[in-house]
Amino acid sequence: MKASDLFVKCLENEGVKYIFGIPGEENTDLVDSLIGSDIEFILVHHEQAAAFMADVYGRLTGKPGVCLATLGPGATNLLTGIGDAFLDHAPVVAITGQASLERIHKESHQYVDMIGVFEKVTKWNQQIRVAHTIPEIVRKAFKRAVLEKPGAVHIELPEDIAMEETEGKPLPVTPNPASSPTKSEIIKAAMAINRAKKPIILAGNGVIRDGATDALREFVEAKNIPVVNTFMAKGVLPSNHPLTLYTVGMQAKDYVLCGFDQADLIITAGYDFVEYLPKYWNDGAMNPIIHIDSLPAEVDAYYPLEAELVGNVKEGLEALSPLVEGKELWPGVKKLKAQLVEKLHASDEMSGSPIKPQRIIADLKKAEKGEAIIISDVGAHKLWIARLYQPEKPNHTIISNGWASMGIAVPGAIAAKLAYPEKPVIAVTGDGGFLMNGVELATAKRLGLAFVIVIFHDSKFGLIEWKQLNKFNRSNDITFTDPNFLEFATSFGVKGMKVSHSDELLPALEKAIASQDIVLIDVDVDYSENVKLSKTLGDYICRL
Repeated sequence: MKASDLFVKCLENEGVKYIFGIPGEENTDLVDSLIGSDIEFILVHHEQAAAFMADVYGRLTGKPGVCLATLGPGATNLLTGIGDAFLDHAPVVAITGQASLERIHKESHQYVDMIGVFEKVTKWNQQIRVAHTIPEIVRKAFKRAVLEKPGAVHIELPEDIAMEETEGKPLPVTPNPASSPTKSEIIKAAMAINRAKKPIILAGNGVIRDGATDALREFVEAKNIPVVNTFMAKGVLPSNHPLTLYTVGMQAKDYVLCGFDQADLIITAGYDFVEYLPKYWNDGAMNPIIHIDSLPAEVDAYYPLEAELVGNVKEGLEALSPLVEGKELWPGVKKLKAQLVEKLHASDEMSGSPIKPQRIIADLKKAEKGEAIIISDVGAHKLWIARLYQPEKPNHTIISNGWASMGIAVPGAIAAKLAYPEKPVIAVTGDGGFLMNGVELATAKRLGLAFVIVIFHDSKFGLIEWKQLNKFNRSNDITFTDPNFLEFATSFGVKGMKVSHSDELLPALEKAIASQDIVLIDVDVDYSENVKLSKTLGDYICRL
C-alpha cells in the first residue's frame, strides 16, 4: 500500500475523529488518502486556527487533537497554537508535509528545517525517513501526547516518503502507565496536614486532567479545607460551594491571596508552575508545600516542599484521605469568603452605556445558567473573566494561560462544539482577538455549527493599554479602526446583534444562546474599570 494510506490507517487506529488543517502540495498524498476514511477533515482558513482547534479539542476531551499543514509557511503558521498546547498541557498531534528527502540537504524552495523549528514547543518531534516506520512513529506520537504531562508532538512526513509503496499495519493501542505516590510520602503529607491549623489547597489544571475533581471535592468536604483554583482549574468546586475561595492568578495582591497569607500549609493538587508562579502566592516562601501531582515539583525558592506525592492526582488524594483528620474550618475562612462574594458581585448590576465588564460577565453567567462551555480569548476581558466568572462545572472554561495567545476564541468554539455538540458554547473575545481569526466564521458556518460570540468592543488593545497606564500613566499605539461587526457577520451568513446599553445585554444573550445558529453579539465595553481594579488589588490588606 502507499505510505500515506498506512499513515491514515494508523490515525484511524488511534481513534482520530477530526483533522483540522489546510491541504498543500507536500501533504496532498495524505489528504487524498483520507478519501473513504471515517476521519473528517476540517478545512480551515488559516493554519493557526487549525492548531487552536486541535489544542482546545485536546483540552476538552483528553484525546489528542490533530492538525495538518504543508511545509514552510503552512507549518510555521501552526506554531502559535502548538505553543499554546505545549504550555497549557493539551494533547495535540501536529502533522506537517515536507520537501522530498533528496533536496533537504541544500537551499530549496520553501524548505526550512521544521524539526528544528518545532523542537522547543513540542514534547516529541520526528521526521519520517523510512516508510515502514510509520506505525511506530504514529503510535509513539499519540502515546507521548497524552502521557503526563500532556502536550504537543510533531510528525513531519516528506512528500517522497508519503508516495512510497510499503507494508505494515497499525500497532495496538495500549493503556498508558500510571504511577502512584509512595507510602512514605503519603504518611509524611498526612502528618503535616494533621499538624497544620490553617491548611489551604491550590487546585490546578492537573485535577481536571487526571479526572480528580470528585476526589478533590470529597477530600475537602471530609476534612474542611478551603480551596483556591487557578484560571485553568475553574469549576473544580461549584461557585456556591462553602469551601471555594474562587480563582487566583492575577499578578497583583488579589483578595483571595489573603487566604494564603493566613495559611500555615499549602497543598497543591495538579498545579502547573506555568499557571501562576509561586512567588506571587507564597511571598517569602513562608508556607511549606504538600505537592500532589503526576510529576515531581519544579525546583523553586518560593516552593519549599514538605512532602511530594508523585503520581495520579486522584489516587494521591484518595490515598491521603484515610490518614488525614477532619478539621474545624479555620477562623477567617468564612469572613474571607464573605468578602470575596461581596467584592466579586459588587458591580453585577452596574448600569449604563457603554457597559462595564463586570456587568457583561454577570449577565453572561445569568444567561448561560452554568451549562455553557466558555472559550476566552486573550485581552483585557480575559482578566475580568479569570477574576469574576465562576463556572459550575470543571473543564467548562477554557483560557489560554501559559502561552496567553490572542485569536483562540473562535477556533476554540468550533472545536468545543465538535467535541460536545449538545452543549451551548460561547466564545468571549475582544475586538482585537476576534479580528485575528474571525474569518473562521466561514468554517463554522460551513460545518453547520451553532454557538455564540461575544465581542468586548473598544477599538483598541485594551490589555496593553491597561499595562501601559499602570506602568507609565499613559498609553501609546494601541487604537485601531474596527469594521462594522454586524455587516462582517452577515457577510458570512451569521446573525449579528449590537448591544450598547446594559439593559439590552441579558435579553440579547438569552436569545443568542437559544438560537440554533451562530450569533455574534457586539458589545460596547467601558474599560475605565481596568486601572481601578489594579489599584484596588494593589492596596488591599488582609483583615481576617
